Amino acid sequence: MKLEKSKSLSFKLKVFLATLSLLLVLIAATGINYYLKYFKPNVTDNQEYLYIPTGSNFKDVFSIIVNKDIVKDTISFLNAAQNMDYPVKVKAGRYRLTKDMSNRSLINMLKAGNQEPVNIAFQNVRLKHTLAGMISKKIESDSTSILGLLDSAAFVEKYGFNTENIYTMFIPNSYEIYWNSNAEKFFLRMHAEYLKFWNVDRKAKASKINLSQADVSILASIVDSEALNDSEMPRIAGLYMNRLLKGMRLEADPTVIFAANDFTIRRVLNKHLRINSPYNTYLNEGLPPGPITMPSINAIDAVLNYEKHDYIYMCAKEDFSGYHNYASNLSQHLQNARKFQDALNQRNIKK
Repeated sequence: MKLEKSKSLSFKLKVFLATLSLLLVLIAATGINYYLKYFKPNVTDNQEYLYIPTGSNFKDVFSIIVNKDIVKDTISFLNAAQNMDYPVKVKAGRYRLTKDMSNRSLINMLKAGNQEPVNIAFQNVRLKHTLAGMISKKIESDSTSILGLLDSAAFVEKYGFNTENIYTMFIPNSYEIYWNSNAEKFFLRMHAEYLKFWNVDRKAKASKINLSQADVSILASIVDSEALNDSEMPRIAGLYMNRLLKGMRLEADPTVIFAANDFTIRRVLNKHLRINSPYNTYLNEGLPPGPITMPSINAIDAVLNYEKHDYIYMCAKEDFSGYHNYASNLSQHLQNARKFQDALNQRNIKK
């Protein structure tokens, strides 16, 4: 009897141990599968960023991940994404990838839309299409869309500009913006930065010199084009303000070069002075209708804080230092101009 009981207990113990062993194997297998699916390093170092275009669905995202070889195990990513409900929470953007990032970390980042912004920096950009091209390399919107808004009278009017002076809304600086921003969002951001830049102090200074904010920037674009050295900007700004106040034409060579649309010109000739363009300040009084380049902040502030003097003429120094000789009368100016022309001739600079 005791032997039978002993055998029964032994059998039950074996069954228990076998069941326990099986359970432990299942738990271990589940744990390993869970680890492989969610926590095992899976992201490669083949791409620095994952770009998800606006309007993408999960199928599109998965296709990008496969085609760009972003993960080592696409099946585990697919299963993890489905279990974590990512297919219904796709967000466009530019996402930084880290080598050996797990599926769980990657999917959580994508679900939350934790994208990394791009850095956009611009200054001294002359033409609209150049700016549009630069920006389109940084954000999802293409250059055609950006240029279309720059040239849209109805659109820029909403911001208080026209198609000639809209360029003055862009304050040269470095900005962070999300890659999936469209052209309109980009403009909205730039307008916000414009309003921030034109604070109470700058507005008061513009009002004091009887120039609109756009006019300040247009004049600053000429000052910026004339000055190779920022230290000269307030003096150059003062010279042009003197001309405006006296009702004289600005006669600024950079405006003629802009009108000619030939930025290789090193020597402005009489034929250039006759170019029929509203930007030619040798033919037209006052400021041109828009900036001839995107003026720097230093140039804008130089106009707002221009140097008070009686100079109305200037000419580049004959030593080609980038500085200028100034004159308050035509006789002195002609002497300065002759010295510079002689220096050009000596260097055989004809155009």
